[in-house]
Amino acid sequence: MNLQGESVDDPHATNRQLRDAAPVHRVPGPGPGGRPVWLVTRYDDVRAALADPRLSLDKKSSTGGGYQGFSLPPALDANLLNMDPPDHTRLRGLVGRAFGPRRVAELRAPVRRTADRLLDALGPDGTADLIPAYAAPLPITVICELLGVPEERRTDFRAWTDALVAPDPARPGAAKEAVGAMLAFFVELVAHKRRHPADDLLSDLIAVRDTDGDRLSEDELVSLAFLILIAGYENTVQLIGNAVHSLLSHPEQLARLRRDPSKLPAAVEELARHEGPALVAIRRFPTTDVSIGGTTVPAGETVLLSLAAANRDPARFDRPDLLDIDRDASGHLALGHGIHYCLGAPLARAETEIALAALLDRFPELHLAAPHPRWRPSTRARGLVELPVSYRTT
Repeated sequence: MNLQGESVDDPHATNRQLRDAAPVHRVPGPGPGGRPVWLVTRYDDVRAALADPRLSLDKKSSTGGGYQGFSLPPALDANLLNMDPPDHTRLRGLVGRAFGPRRVAELRAPVRRTADRLLDALGPDGTADLIPAYAAPLPITVICELLGVPEERRTDFRAWTDALVAPDPARPGAAKEAVGAMLAFFVELVAHKRRHPADDLLSDLIAVRDTDGDRLSEDELVSLAFLILIAGYENTVQLIGNAVHSLLSHPEQLARLRRDPSKLPAAVEELARHEGPALVAIRRFPTTDVSIGGTTVPAGETVLLSLAAANRDPARFDRPDLLDIDRDASGHLALGHGIHYCLGAPLARAETEIALAALLDRFPELHLAAPHPRWRPSTRARGLVELPVSYRTT
């Protein structure tokens, strides 16, 4: 089975075949050359592996023969997705409060105002593509304001992230160009914030760096800004877009949610389980030979943990392919597990909940305008290229 050959529209069929056949598979991985990886597909194995300290995120733990993820310059590579404790613990501690419950609670009203403003721009009835009109600008506005990115510098960001997460085979140099553009952007942004500090997260991190360089190097500072912006945007645009698509594709579930909006927080968990923003977790490298699902994976090789397959494992969730907003979806792995659990998960959940509430409040008549919207051609991310809808306020 080849990851590159998965159906973009329905990767779950491939996942089902893999999960039913065996818990762990040796498959050609994503990226140039399809270098082999070990793919883990069953819930219990994936959850345990996500929290296993023997599975390192540090590329130095790789033998170099497998998939290692994006090739980034040092100033972008020194981020939490490439780190183990104690460096991971140190950096996560510097930004954890910015995404804690109190800060997320403070952001709920501004998020709702942004959602309402975006919906105002759509007009009272018509058709629209909700990805560029709503699902994308909402999280980019929120994370940019939290980090302190000026509004005029946000326009190119989606094109850059698309080039990294869902590269176009027809443009083999686009990802490299995007990396160069993003590096220049963040270096310039840090320099600007040093000259003009403000009440934002990036200014706070710069103050930490300039006051105590032992806590935060310059490369770590730039890499943190890069990761916060790309992850805070990427995961949430996919959560929102996928959630809207799932509800519109399951009108009986949408009707139940409209009848009882108090179900919304639980519905967001089920929507994330059913169609989460990532197909696989960030790659890992065993620091010693490890046994996963009865299979020995040699030290230094590449392990991919299929979040999408685990979240539809019938051994953990009854009738897992069924979307059921009344289901207890707690324990799903859409946003990870263990010390590398998504830093911005509370904010992503809040944004998705608010985005759905605002959309359903505004448009009692909301329908898919195309039966089969296009999914992004990615073996890592699960998100829509487009989401055409028709809507009416009455």
